[in-house]
Amino acid sequence: MLRFLLLYLSIYPLVHYYAFRKIRAAFLPGRRAETGIVLFMAVMIAAPIVVRLAERAGIATGARFWAYVSFSWMGLLFLFFALAAVVDLGRLAFPAAEKIRNRRLAGPRISPRRLLAMQTILVVGVYGYGVFEAADIRLEHIEIPSPKITEQTGRIRIAQISDVHLGLIIREGRLNRILARVREAQPDILVSTGDLLDGQLNHLNKEAGLLAAYNPRLGKFAITGNHEFYAGLQDALDFTEKSSFTLLRHQGIAVGGITVVGVDDPAARAFNKEPVRSEHDLLAALPKGNFTLLLKHRPDIDPDSVGFFDLQLSGHTHKGQIFPFNLLTWFFYPQRAGELTGLESGFLYLSRGTGTWGPPIRFLAPPEVTIIDLVPAK
Repeated sequence: MLRFLLLYLSIYPLVHYYAFRKIRAAFLPGRRAETGIVLFMAVMIAAPIVVRLAERAGIATGARFWAYVSFSWMGLLFLFFALAAVVDLGRLAFPAAEKIRNRRLAGPRISPRRLLAMQTILVVGVYGYGVFEAADIRLEHIEIPSPKITEQTGRIRIAQISDVHLGLIIREGRLNRILARVREAQPDILVSTGDLLDGQLNHLNKEAGLLAAYNPRLGKFAITGNHEFYAGLQDALDFTEKSSFTLLRHQGIAVGGITVVGVDDPAARAFNKEPVRSEHDLLAALPKGNFTLLLKHRPDIDPDSVGFFDLQLSGHTHKGQIFPFNLLTWFFYPQRAGELTGLESGFLYLSRGTGTWGPPIRFLAPPEVTIIDLVPAK
């Protein structure tokens, strides 16, 4: 968390400074106006930190308001930054093209004020669409034939939710819509591949009750994501238990003719001082005849584990959540979100995530509930 805070305080103020320079160049505001803009930006930089401190103190109502305001501003600002940076790079490239071609090129001459106005209108439009896209929870369906699924066992349907981020912004209403999509598919098993929670836990009894009321035929299983540790592991464990999930922490369980295995997120290493069995050793000790479903929050493929599982379900990346940040997540996790990836032996499915983190929008990364049908191989 300290590393994250240092990264936040080193990048976020610079993005604000970039936006401030754009505003000053466009409007040439006086000293009072500049001071007001700076104070507003300082409040927006500090607000997410204050929100987390308020959560920890159990202050939910005011913290919820500031969470919406500050994270909505964050979404608008990052969209503006991405757009303005592309425009600035293009303007820098224009003189270089003139030098290469050794002649003056005719190009649009737009005043800074008009350019800022155009960018602002576009950003607000994209943000509005992003609110709509975040609410449009899609059902993604994949089918995996396997000789380990017998005709006697028949089809096993699994519903995956991931990165829901229940907390100050994602509340009862959003969870009801998610569960409605899950019920629509009538799965045999429901799995949560981490980050069910976000931040400190306060006033989530209704949400726990909604989850506890839904119990598919073969059960519900969950694993930890990095945010379970940020929220406070014991509180996260208590919430998961109240929600009637079976939490798998480096363990496997046989159910309905398959084996479901769950491992902790790597964030556990900073909190758990006791050594745990390696993923390879855990998987190697399981029955070989069963279809093995591996729940792992981050889409990392352990080379030593390949061949010991049939399907890995992961999340974590949100597909960047807001384009063009999918380019950044792709740099760290090259697997394609929302698609089934074939491995040397078995498959990986990387969910785009079901909720939102930070800004309550998605852009070109729609949320999903994933439905996986395991069927006998023909």
